[in-house]
Amino acid sequence: MKRLCSGVLAAMLAIAFATPAQAFVPHPWTDFSTNLRAFARQAHGMVAFDVVDLTSGYSAGYEAGMSMPAASTIKIPVMVEVFRQLAAGRFDLNRRVTLLGSDKDWGSGELCDASSGGSYAVSTLLGKMIDISDNTATNMLIRLVGRRNINRTMYSLGLRHTQLTDDIRTEYSAIRYQLRSSPGDMASLLSRMARERLIDQWSSREMISILEGQEHNSLIPAPLPPATEIAHKTGTLHDTLNDVGIVYNQRSPYVIAVMTTDLPLLDDGRSAIRDISRLTYRGINKFAAWRLAAGIDTAFSPQAPTASNPDALANWWTGTN
Repeated sequence: MKRLCSGVLAAMLAIAFATPAQAFVPHPWTDFSTNLRAFARQAHGMVAFDVVDLTSGYSAGYEAGMSMPAASTIKIPVMVEVFRQLAAGRFDLNRRVTLLGSDKDWGSGELCDASSGGSYAVSTLLGKMIDISDNTATNMLIRLVGRRNINRTMYSLGLRHTQLTDDIRTEYSAIRYQLRSSPGDMASLLSRMARERLIDQWSSREMISILEGQEHNSLIPAPLPPATEIAHKTGTLHDTLNDVGIVYNQRSPYVIAVMTTDLPLLDDGRSAIRDISRLTYRGINKFAAWRLAAGIDTAFSPQAPTASNPDALANWWTGTN
């Protein structure tokens, strides 16, 4: 392996690691990806995932582009549209929204039991929507920003499987088809957020802060060390369990989006998401340790530039420079 002075090496990696060459994948990452996909194939029900190592840019997925019931993970796109309109100056976080009877959904949350006619700040509704998954707060925010605007923004971001065709109405079985997304879409959205490029830096940081307040932590966080910071959102239907988030692993932060549906039992989805989370944590750490041992370690930076030469990393690793 070629030896480069640390300054040149660091500069090259800061660029090349941002968007690595897709044709070249180092063997530790290939092994990790293969093992993770093999696990998903054997799981009960439909299991799909997408994982992105934020330091290197490499990804691993299984059926990542499949349209699946989003359940409450759809609340992340709702939050994104709220912040897009905040950035556009249409309202601020103190704007108050009146609770209407038509906003109420009793599937999750506490505002469904509140009296109609009360008003709540946008900041309060965002916290309730994400941290305790309040469906009524979500419907209030959807009404504020407009469902069409949410769908239009997701499409403009390249998310082709993410769409709301109605508000959140858990009493109807059609919710499986009215709230849709895919692991790939969610991973793309969260990767932009982690890189502080979703709307703008302030919006990205605020959204991450809200996601870090998530109170439902029995899925992706469960097998991770207790001190691990994670910004995530869960989703549940009668045969569906999802969890998507950013894991601020010390060695190398990563995005993980796991969606499961057509589950014989919810426990099957719970076990699958926890196992994929555990395998991903180990795999990301192993890959980071390999980079360090090879002398090509670099720290994650949200502001890392896009690679102007995506072949640079592959060429350097294979000794063709």
